[in-house]
Amino acid sequence: MENEFLKIEEEIVRMLRTVYDPEIPVNIYDLGLIYNVEVDGGNVAIDMTFTSPSCPVADFIIDDVREKTESIEGVKSAQINLVFEPEWNKDMMTDEAKLELGLL
Repeated sequence: MENEFLKIEEEIVRMLRTVYDPEIPVNIYDLGLIYNVEVDGGNVAIDMTFTSPSCPVADFIIDDVREKTESIEGVKSAQINLVFEPEWNKDMMTDEAKLELGLL
């Protein structure tokens, strides 16, 4: 059963890497905007944030995360929790994201 959860989690991460903020050429996962992914049976809870609390495309991105997560086989529902603690900072990005944005 644990292998199934790991498989779903890996697929969720793969899908999250296809979600982009239209203003930033890096996916939200590598930007460090995903704080936590929990799989409980077919229910998924994702804690995420934005680089700014006033992100103008927040609703679009949250809907994209939900739709892509719920499209994964074995996922019945996805709850997206928007959090701002801890506050996002550039250190949360992967090295690949920093390189893409010219920060390395």
